[in-house]
Amino acid sequence: MSKRLNSSDTEKTLFNLALWRGSPVACLFAVPATRASSPQWLKTRLLSFLLFCSNLSFQFFKRDVLFEIEKKAQLTWAAEKVFEANAPSSADQSKFTDKWMGTFPYPYMNGRLHAGHAFSLSKLEFAAGYQRLLGKNVLMPFGFHCTGMPIKASADKVADEVKLYGKYFSDYKESDVVSEPKEKPATEAKVDPTKIVKKAGKVVAKASGHKLQFQIMQSMGVPLEEIHKFADPIHWLYYFPPLAMQDCTELGLRVDWRRSFITTDINPYYDSFIRWQFNKLHQMEKVKFGERYTIYSPKDGQPCMDHDRSEGEGVGVQEYTAVKLLVKIDELKSIAPAERDTVKGVSVGQKLISYEISKALKGRSVFLVAATLRPETMYGQTNCFVGVDIKYGLYIANDDEAYIITERAARNMTWQGIFARDRGDIKKIADFVGWDLVGLPLKAPFAVYDTVYTLPMDGVLDTKGTGVVTSVPSDSPDDFITLQDLAKKPAYYNILSKWVDPFLPPKPIIRAGQWGDIAAAAAVEHFKIKSQKDKKQLTEAKEAVYKEGFYNGVILVGECAGRPVQEAKPIIRKKLIELGHAFAYCEPEGLVISRSNDECVVTLAEQWYMNYGEENWKAEAKKCLAKMELHGDETRHAFENTLDWLSQWACSRSFGLGSRLPWDKDVLIESLSDSTIYMAYYTVAHLLHGGTLDGSKIGPAGIKAEQMTDEVWSYIMLGEPLRSKTTIPKETLEKMRREFEYFYPLDVRVSGKDLINNHLTFFLYNHVAIFPEEKWPKGIRANGHLLLNNMKMSKSTGNFLTVRDALEKYGADATRFAIADAGDAIEDANMVEKTANDAILRLFTEKEWYEEILSNVSNLRNGEYKWHDRVFNEEMNRVIQETKSAYEETLYRKALATGFYDLQNVRNEYRKNVTGQGLVVLPGQTTEFDGLHRDLVLRFIEVQALLITPICPHFAEFVWRDLLKKKESVQFALWPKAEKADTSVLEAAKYLRDILYKIRTAEDLAAKKKNKRGITSEKVDPNALRTLKLFVALKYPEWQHQAIEAVKEAYNKEKKVFENEKAVFSKHGLLKNGPAMKFAASIKSSVEKNGESAFILALSFDEVSVLKQNLIWIQQELGLLRVNKVELLIQDDVRSNPSKYEEEDVKRAELAVP
Repeated sequence: MSKRLNSSDTEKTLFNLALWRGSPVACLFAVPATRASSPQWLKTRLLSFLLFCSNLSFQFFKRDVLFEIEKKAQLTWAAEKVFEANAPSSADQSKFTDKWMGTFPYPYMNGRLHAGHAFSLSKLEFAAGYQRLLGKNVLMPFGFHCTGMPIKASADKVADEVKLYGKYFSDYKESDVVSEPKEKPATEAKVDPTKIVKKAGKVVAKASGHKLQFQIMQSMGVPLEEIHKFADPIHWLYYFPPLAMQDCTELGLRVDWRRSFITTDINPYYDSFIRWQFNKLHQMEKVKFGERYTIYSPKDGQPCMDHDRSEGEGVGVQEYTAVKLLVKIDELKSIAPAERDTVKGVSVGQKLISYEISKALKGRSVFLVAATLRPETMYGQTNCFVGVDIKYGLYIANDDEAYIITERAARNMTWQGIFARDRGDIKKIADFVGWDLVGLPLKAPFAVYDTVYTLPMDGVLDTKGTGVVTSVPSDSPDDFITLQDLAKKPAYYNILSKWVDPFLPPKPIIRAGQWGDIAAAAAVEHFKIKSQKDKKQLTEAKEAVYKEGFYNGVILVGECAGRPVQEAKPIIRKKLIELGHAFAYCEPEGLVISRSNDECVVTLAEQWYMNYGEENWKAEAKKCLAKMELHGDETRHAFENTLDWLSQWACSRSFGLGSRLPWDKDVLIESLSDSTIYMAYYTVAHLLHGGTLDGSKIGPAGIKAEQMTDEVWSYIMLGEPLRSKTTIPKETLEKMRREFEYFYPLDVRVSGKDLINNHLTFFLYNHVAIFPEEKWPKGIRANGHLLLNNMKMSKSTGNFLTVRDALEKYGADATRFAIADAGDAIEDANMVEKTANDAILRLFTEKEWYEEILSNVSNLRNGEYKWHDRVFNEEMNRVIQETKSAYEETLYRKALATGFYDLQNVRNEYRKNVTGQGLVVLPGQTTEFDGLHRDLVLRFIEVQALLITPICPHFAEFVWRDLLKKKESVQFALWPKAEKADTSVLEAAKYLRDILYKIRTAEDLAAKKKNKRGITSEKVDPNALRTLKLFVALKYPEWQHQAIEAVKEAYNKEKKVFENEKAVFSKHGLLKNGPAMKFAASIKSSVEKNGESAFILALSFDEVSVLKQNLIWIQQELGLLRVNKVELLIQDDVRSNPSKYEEEDVKRAELAVP
């Protein structure tokens, strides 16, 4: 039954909804019609509205105070050139002997930076802040990537939209949705991929609902009246980089902006560097030219590399063996129409042997072409499968052959030169659906059967392979179970038994290790597969059989009989191709869509490529990897896997922006290839063109771009002698060489994990090729993607946050705080905006407390440390050490947890203990507290500022300079000194906290038991004061000593495991002693957790002394439990003089254990 809302409910619902939406105006005007005329109602709502505004205003006030702190710090850092790092001069080599250089992949400049950029970048930024605290000369440069297709493709879209809708898009209407005209396959025929030429195409709004480019530009904050300028791709290079610099500066990044640059030949200095790099690689034969398979966009007329794709980044080329199964057309025609087999009432092959198709074939043989990854199994073919609802075509391949395949496969084949026609030219004779092909008699190459048949199969895809699947039931669990299903229910599947039964059971062709001679049948039984619908089990079975067959299988038939599958596979494939029974066929591993919205194919094209995967080069890359700090095994495994499979990579294109190949100026270097060693360029960029991103002005070194020849670059980067004369002064060359020598090698490269498969591995390959081993990179820190508020970031859903948005909503430090808290591991992290809001409150509250304390610091206590002072001091030492460890491990969430949250808790606990803040004071209870110690408070404020400096530098700068009155910036401060924490004090403090916890827990349990039993008759005065008695035993009873000895005896120190426990405990007579076994279990658990130190049962502190010092403190802490007196009873004292104690106390003392 639904509840009917009354007028009060309605008012509350409307008001709460308005509050939830954050609109004070909505709160005021969310007025139900029934109450609109009520003065009292309006008065109440107006007061609520004013209160809401007051709270909102105060919240903004706190944020705005932090804004001002941040602005002041940034202006100070800029004025003092705090983040400008230079190599020491030759006369001052003693300064900054320890350097640190870290980089982040320069972001692509087709839009504003977003929270995902900031998250990855934060791993570098926080590291830079920490390294500065270690006294190192830190260099953190930042460049801007403009190479590739995205900018050019987007600029072309803007240009087309200007043509369609006018300069200011005034002709656009929401109803204007223009369908992109479908191009006939033949229109792609004229393009020769070896002569990569861009094809112009009209960019239109897609019916899919995607935004037009001008709307995307608007969503990025570009004014409508300026968007037309973006039709020029060069405009992008001058628009977005300055905005990125502004965002990064206001976020507080420690960047040396003198070294920044944009890529492409717009910057002649950077262009000369890239030309030098590629000339070097070319001379070393790392760059080669030849035919190779590559992902290709017919629309763009060029290869489509990762950065050129709107979908399918990381998708590579999949190579198949395309096996030709001859359709026995003559056999079909020889049978009288009335006697032919039928499928669903239609004669088998009726459409294929029709007069129209026969005439168009002109005597060509017809083949069903199946794409397989296992050519070695062709001896076991029993049939081929088709998807009954898939659309197929009959395509002319050459003068003698025609192929039945899907249109997608035909499109890929034409671009690989498989058809004897111009690239891209497809000629289709007829269309079929799968049912038209079922029952066709076929001749399968290498099969032991003279005739096999076409059969239906669930799950055949038209997006993978050719849509035709050759069947080998002996070694394919899918094929085996499908044939079983067909054999059981031929009528249900609309087939004839004679097309299946003669081929079962399948004949053995491979002995597949543990799976035997008929591996598929064994796997189907093992994985309990009942039908084609058991997809999960089939996937597992397929993986197991294929893996075992390949690595441990032996061929049983044919000319390779007796040979291992690994050895026989290429031989059998080669034989199939040589005999004309098969050919090599490639396609993208998955869907790839170019930036121009074209579905890509695989083409065989002559082009320049990086010869990645070459054995010697790969060995060097692996050597480099083995020496690197990668901050996690997962990252190392990802690199090792990539190095194992990565091979040749196309490095050239003709469309887009970039640098030209020095020896082939008709082509550009693609975007993942010109971004592999640019980190070295940072070391001298400030001297060449410092102050300009595009190199349009000569820098401090006074060098023109044309003076930066290959020889000059080789001298600077490699120390190779100058063989020809240069006009650059020797002193200038030496200075540039010194900058490179000082800052290189790179200490860390920070990036998202998705770049391991391409950019980061290319980064390794290129460094080991060009630089000597001592200049190879030292480390890589990879991170996961960023979720926002537990959801994937998406512009379409509105769950998206740019850096600019974050700065305006939360400011720099609160944003950085939330990013640090988002996560550390290579798994995806989660930035929660509430954390940023909370950070504003926390930082503001800290600021207020610091100011209050420092204004009254002269009145604080000083002198010798008391108990709580000692604990606080040692806790700070502990926190400093733990936070340092977290920073060293680049675990910034952990650093925030220890260096801020934990330190705050330690301070709060100390403040409560020495001031009574937050304690319940009972009648007659002492209200005298020691008060804050001046030295400790000052130390805390300084330590807190330093520990948070990497993450919240503006707040730390304010505390350091404005409050603590330090002369230099906190950016030049050093990590706080901390003696090794006195564990005895820390353990004693923990011991006291544990006592309080146990007392409170016991009270809670007692109260719950009373409530559960319904005990209400006891008359207990809730205000009655209580006495707490603590019974202390200083020695373990004998039975506990025996248990400890037994656990020791069972522990194997070398293996760090427990062995023969039952026999050992039995020997000591403990098996039937319940308390002893329980105690032994607790000791064992402690040993497993803490190691052998758990056997040391003696406390590191004087238990009685600590308790005596803190009896008043314990009583104060338990004020809520109405405890106003604490007594200490020592077990030995009670035993020696029991008459002095109450009978109940004597009994309880005996029960006490250490």
